[in-house]
Amino acid sequence: MSLSGLISALPAIGVLAILIVVHELGHFMAARLQGIYANKFSIGFGPILWKYQGPETEYAIRAFPLGGFVGFPDDDPEENKIDPNDPNLLRNRPILDRAIVISAGVIANLIFAYLILVLQVGTVGVQQTSQPGVLIDGFFKVSQVSPQAAQAGIQAGDSLFIDSSKEQGKFDVAYNPATNSVDLLTTSTSPLELQLGRKDEAGKLKPVKVSLTPEVNSDGKGLTGIQLTPTPAIQAGLKPGDVVLALNGQEFGQSVRSIQAFQKTIRENPGKPVEFKVKRGEQVFPLTVTPKPNAENEGTIGVGLSPNGEIQRQRVNPIAAFGAGAEEFQNIVNDTIAGFGQLISRFSKVADQVAGPVAIVAVGAKIAQSDAASLFQFAALISINLAIINILPLPALDGGHLAFLLIEGVRGKPLPTKIQDGVMQTGLMLLLGLGIFLIIRDTANLIPQ
Repeated sequence: MSLSGLISALPAIGVLAILIVVHELGHFMAARLQGIYANKFSIGFGPILWKYQGPETEYAIRAFPLGGFVGFPDDDPEENKIDPNDPNLLRNRPILDRAIVISAGVIANLIFAYLILVLQVGTVGVQQTSQPGVLIDGFFKVSQVSPQAAQAGIQAGDSLFIDSSKEQGKFDVAYNPATNSVDLLTTSTSPLELQLGRKDEAGKLKPVKVSLTPEVNSDGKGLTGIQLTPTPAIQAGLKPGDVVLALNGQEFGQSVRSIQAFQKTIRENPGKPVEFKVKRGEQVFPLTVTPKPNAENEGTIGVGLSPNGEIQRQRVNPIAAFGAGAEEFQNIVNDTIAGFGQLISRFSKVADQVAGPVAIVAVGAKIAQSDAASLFQFAALISINLAIINILPLPALDGGHLAFLLIEGVRGKPLPTKIQDGVMQTGLMLLLGLGIFLIIRDTANLIPQ
């Protein structure tokens, strides 16, 4: 990594470090405030790189930055000169006290995320589009080309990208139901610069730029000689440059989340008519589009989506910031839970999107370079993800410890120590192995091919 790259990564590294400290500080403070002994506070795992011995606690930074832990003298109280029956040992406390300590890290991350979002909306503001609605653009599949278009270098099977935000009103489509064909038209009579995508031998889409001079018909419209594959959106009358103001009565304002809401509605309605409210120029009219089911039985309509207008930031007053921050917090939590749901239901499709520390830092570095104000959102997103991951009932995570407490509450006594230690140690090794794998994979992906 270059020096400039390392410097740009420092804010993201700092964010991750703060989130780990917040999480472990939650455990630590929950124990201390209840008078429970805590003799270790560690950031990272493995060999100690630095440590400080306080009056009651050893504070340390360790080699593998994959989390951290708070240590309790329960396993060897005599070495710490503590009576094994001392009520201030964690293991001697009631289940509720222990549950508070175990869950406090998750609670700390959630509170921290909310406060970060409140600070964001009250200082730098939240992102909004300059105009309401969702803009229609994206990739359209080329089905046939005229000799003129072929001579320009356009091939059947290419993907044509239309950026409606920059080419507003330049392109039109004419759908012929009798032949189920779609002609691409243009209002321009001067040479067009077209952005295409073409698959290489490996099946990857590579960008191709071509120049095409349209022919002018009797209506004054330019003929490109390009036919597009008909999609549900085009068949229903939707065109590049249209702005969708609402779906099924759900109005789209200036929120940057409008695109996600649009996609969700289409995805959840395969084969069912969806009522569109469309703006074309100054005209507003209804359209009905029926999404086509894909291989996963999710609805698709065959268009791309973009924010309508420029992305801007809008601040709110300090009092309103608490409500706006709560709304942002709820949105991120809902998105995160939905993401975990997709990871379970569509594991083969989304498993490669699971990111380790290296990829997270890389994303954070890009954010810091392009829009440092978005580091607030980045910190909140990672903090909420960290909380939800830790609450999962998996060995070595907080949720795994809570699961053992639940079993203890049902049985009336804890599981044998050997069983708990074996499960936790196995889980820790698997967690470290997964972390190391993600670090190696993400590092390899960052190396230019």
